[in-house]
Amino acid sequence: MNEKLWGGRFSQSTDDLVEKFNASIDVDKRLYDSDIEGSIAHVKMMAKESIIPETDARTIIEGLEKVRKKIENNEIAFSASLEDIHMHIEDALGKEVGDVGKKLHTGRSRNDQVALDVRIYLKKETRLIIGLLTGFQKALVTMAQKHLDVIMPGYTHLQRAQPVLFSHHLMAYYEMFKRDIQRFEDCFKRIDVMPLGAAALAGTTYPLNREFTKELLCFSKVSDNSIDSVSDRDFVMEFIAHASIAMIHFSRLSEEMILWSSSEFSFITISDSFTTGSSIMPQKKNPDVAELVRGKTGRVLGNLINILTLMKSLPLAYNKDMQEDKEPLFDTVDTLKICTDVYTRMFGNIEIHKDRMFNACKHGFLNATDLADYLVSKGMTFRQAHAVAGQAVAHALDQGKELDDMTIQEFKALSELIEKDVYEFIEIDKTISRRITYGGTGFDNVKQAVKKAAGELGLQ
Repeated sequence: MNEKLWGGRFSQSTDDLVEKFNASIDVDKRLYDSDIEGSIAHVKMMAKESIIPETDARTIIEGLEKVRKKIENNEIAFSASLEDIHMHIEDALGKEVGDVGKKLHTGRSRNDQVALDVRIYLKKETRLIIGLLTGFQKALVTMAQKHLDVIMPGYTHLQRAQPVLFSHHLMAYYEMFKRDIQRFEDCFKRIDVMPLGAAALAGTTYPLNREFTKELLCFSKVSDNSIDSVSDRDFVMEFIAHASIAMIHFSRLSEEMILWSSSEFSFITISDSFTTGSSIMPQKKNPDVAELVRGKTGRVLGNLINILTLMKSLPLAYNKDMQEDKEPLFDTVDTLKICTDVYTRMFGNIEIHKDRMFNACKHGFLNATDLADYLVSKGMTFRQAHAVAGQAVAHALDQGKELDDMTIQEFKALSELIEKDVYEFIEIDKTISRRITYGGTGFDNVKQAVKKAAGELGLQ
C-alpha cells in the first residue's frame, strides 16, 4: 500500500479515485508559506520546552527552509497521494533531514495545523485588502477634490430627484468603503487567534507553551477551547460576509459607471485602457471592467452561501467537510483584491463631463422641492406648499416648460405668495447652496467632508 502518514491501522491501499477525491493539494498548496512559518514556531517552542533536543530543532528548521525554497522554485512535485500541503511539506522535510523530521508533528494534529495556517494566511490577506480599499478611497477623494463644484442630478428610484454635487456623490462611496474597512479591521481581531496546541480536539499531553508560540507568530491571543479551536470557521464566514458587502458596494458603483458612460447619460468617459470593443460593431466602446466587477459580485455572494451551507450542520469538532472552506475563501480573497485594484487604476482615468451633468439638472423639475421650500419661507405650511409645487409641475408639463420657464403670472395663478424672487430661489446653484444641514450636499459641507477625508487618508 502507499505509505501514508496516518496509515498504521490500514491494511488496504487507498483506491486511486478516493486519493484524487480526498486530496486538497491543488487548492491548499498556496498555504505552504503559512504552514512552514507555523511549523518553525512549533519546533522552536518544543525545543524551548525540551520536548525535542535543540540540535534536532535546528536541523528541522534548516530543513523546512530548504523545503520552502524548493517549493518557491517549483522543485517539488505535488501528488494527490500526499493529500495536502501539510503532508507534502512533512514528506519533503523527511527527504532533507531523515527521521528527525518525523518529530515535527509531535504535539499537534493536522486539525489545529490547518486552522493555524488559514489564520496566518488570512491575517496577511486582510491587511493587504484593507490597504487596497484605502487606496481606492484615496482615488475617490482625489477625484472629489478635482471636481468640488460639479453639479449633477441626484436620483431616487433612478428618476431625477434633486441637484447634488458630484463630489458629494463620490463621498457617499467613500463612506461605504470606510465601513468596509472598519468591518475588516474588526474581523481581524477574531482571525488573530492562535489555535495551535488544540491538537485533534482535546489538547495534548505534551507541555506545549502556547503563549510562546503565540508570540513567535505575532498573534494577539491564544484560543481558549480546544474543541472550538479546530472546529471554528466563523472567522472565514465573517471575512467572506464582509467581502460580500464590499463587493456589493463595488457593484452599485459599477452600475452607475455603466449608466453614466452610456450615450443616454454621457456624464463620464472611461479611458480606452479600461474598456473594450465589439467584434462586430466598430463603434462600440464597452465598460467591461465595471460589468465584470458587477458580475464577480455574484461569485463572492455565492462563496458566502457556500461556506455558510458547508458549516450549518456540522457536529463538533473537525469534519472532512471543512476541507472545502478554502476554495470559497481563496476565491473571495483573489476576487476582492483584483476588483479593488482595477477600480483604483480605472478611477484615475475617467473624464468628467461637467456641462453635461449640469444641463441634466435643468430638466425633470429637480427644483420642485425648492419651490415648495420657497412657499414655506413665505408662510405656507409644507403640505400646502407641496401641493402647490405639484400643481406647478403639472402646469409646466402641460405647457412643455420647466419651472424656470414659467412666467410670474403663471406662478401667481397658483399662489399669490409667489414673487419675482422665486426665480433666484429655484436656480440650480442656489438649491445646492441652501443644503446647509450637516452631511448635506451644500458647497461648504462637501468641501469640509472632502478635507476631513483627505486628512484621514494622509492626502494633501
